[in-house]
Amino acid sequence: MPSIEQIRLRALVRKAHENSHGSAGARTIADIVSNTKQVSLMRYSATKLMKLLGLVSCQIPKYRYKKAVQEYVEIPNHLARQFAVTEPNQVLAGDVVHSP
Repeated sequence: MPSIEQIRLRALVRKAHENSHGSAGARTIADIVSNTKQVSLMRYSATKLMKLLGLVSCQIPKYRYKKAVQEYVEIPNHLARQFAVTEPNQVLAGDVVHSP
């Protein structure tokens, strides 16, 4: 049978996890509980309580830019990215900027 203090700590840990929308881990929960409620909670104790309560930290993954493996076939690459010109008026290149 858990003590009243253990029940209180479990409630504080669950509330901190809910307030963070499930993103807080053991370190963050320990900081939240220790700073806001003036209760000493170490991250190891927070880890044990999170496991006991079945709480898991879920982080939103960052968007990863997908690099192109091959170039577009609709747009031919006549210069092949060789911009070193040996003679004048041999290659003309421009920059297209779209402005509404």
